[in-house]
Amino acid sequence: MVDEAELEWVEAELDETLEMELPEPALSRELRELYRRAHPNSLDPRVYLRNLLRLQAELIKMQTWVQHTGSKLLVIFEGRDAAGKGGVIKRITQRLDPRSCRVVAMPKPSDREQTQWYFQRYVPHLPAGGEIVLFDRSWYNRAGVERVMGFASEDEVEEFFRSVPEFERMLVRSGITIIKYWFSITDEEQQLRFLMRIHDPMKQWKLSPMDLQSRIRWEDYTKAKEAMFERTNIAEAPWFIVEGNDKKRERLNCMEHLLSQLPYEEVPQDGVDLPERVYDPEYERKVLPDELYVPKIY
Repeated sequence: MVDEAELEWVEAELDETLEMELPEPALSRELRELYRRAHPNSLDPRVYLRNLLRLQAELIKMQTWVQHTGSKLLVIFEGRDAAGKGGVIKRITQRLDPRSCRVVAMPKPSDREQTQWYFQRYVPHLPAGGEIVLFDRSWYNRAGVERVMGFASEDEVEEFFRSVPEFERMLVRSGITIIKYWFSITDEEQQLRFLMRIHDPMKQWKLSPMDLQSRIRWEDYTKAKEAMFERTNIAEAPWFIVEGNDKKRERLNCMEHLLSQLPYEEVPQDGVDLPERVYDPEYERKVLPDELYVPKIY
C-alpha cells in the first residue's frame, strides 16, 4: 500500500495528475472545465497511480524475461488521431531499458522508399532477439490514411490486403510475437481533444493537416477500419481494440492486456555489491575554469 508521503512523491515523479491541470496561458478555464464535465466518471488519480506503478514494475519483469530468453516482441499501435496511442506508449516505455526497447514512429516515405517493396522500409526496425519494438503507426498506414486520402490506389490497397497476412505469418514463423492494438474513441471525444490541442501551445505540434482531414472524413476512416479488421485479423496476429475515451483506463487496460499476452516469469537476478572506491593519496583534483559550468539560475 502506498502511504500519503509516498503518493506525493509518486505524483511529482510521474507528473500524471498535472497533465490536464496545468494552467496553460492559451488554455481557457472554460475549456478545461468542459473536458472535466465530459468525463464525470474518470478514474480516481490515486487508483490510477498505484496501478500504473504496479504495471510498470511488471513491465520491467517482462522486459528482463524478453532479454533473458532472447524473445522478439513487436507491438503495433494504430487508431484514430488523438486516440491516446502516444500516451500509452509513453507509460509502457517510461521505466524500461531503452537499450532493448525502441519506439518506431516513421515519417512519410521518401521518393526512393515509394519505389520499394511496400514493407521494405519497416523491416530494418523489426526486433532482434531480446528486443521490444513498439510501432507508433505501422504498415497499416496503407489501409488507413493512405487509402482514405488517396495516397494509394485501390490496386495498391488490394495488394496490401493480400500480402499483409502472409507477411505477418512469416514474421511469426521467424519467432516474432506480434500484438496489434487499435485505439478507439468516439466522434465527440476526438473533437474535444482536437479543441484542446488547438488551444494548448504545448500540444499544437500534435495537430497535422492529416489530423484535421480525419475530422472531415470520419466515416471514410470508419469504413477503412472495418475493412482492415475484416482482411487482417488473423489467428497468428489478431487485433485487440482498446477503448480510449478515458485516458487513464485506456492506459491501464492496455498495459494489463499486453502483460497477459506473454508467458513471462521473474528471472532470478544476481545481487549487486557496490565496490569500494579506490583512493590515490598523491592525486590532487584540478580546479576547472568557471566558464565550463552551467549558470546556477535556480
